[in-house]
Amino acid sequence: MDPRWNLSHARGYLELGMLKEAASELDALPPALAASEEALAVRASLHQERKDWPALQIVSKQLVQIRPDSAGAWVMWAYATRRAESLGSAERILTEARALHPKEPTVLFNLGCYACQRGDLAAARSLVEAAIALDSSFVTLARQDDDLAPLRASRWSPPSSV
Repeated sequence: MDPRWNLSHARGYLELGMLKEAASELDALPPALAASEEALAVRASLHQERKDWPALQIVSKQLVQIRPDSAGAWVMWAYATRRAESLGSAERILTEARALHPKEPTVLFNLGCYACQRGDLAAARSLVEAAIALDSSFVTLARQDDDLAPLRASRWSPPSSV
């Protein structure tokens, strides 16, 4: 069978919530295809569904190495690292990502969340407002994200437009 079918089947199983079957299809890939960006992205989705943060951390770091221009890969790596290791380790990843993606609102928003959790409400406010200025859809998230509860408790509310 063409190995691309395995990748296609893995995607389909993943969409159906059949995680064991998706993993089997990914495991059947030849090494060259298994290391491709496309296969790693599917494997990352599998690990995220399983909430296997250490495995997601490894795969998303590989994605960052392949595609440092993908802000989403950086955010995923930080997300997994926060859960597998610590907030500080995740923050270091996103600080590096910010240097490459200074106008990426998801990076700024997550850095704002991390600052808030560290108790630096001034930095949190500045970062979250910068994310909102770039993408107004972050207003809703800022009103709901648990990480920002201390910021909201300080009587701050997300601006409707910055």
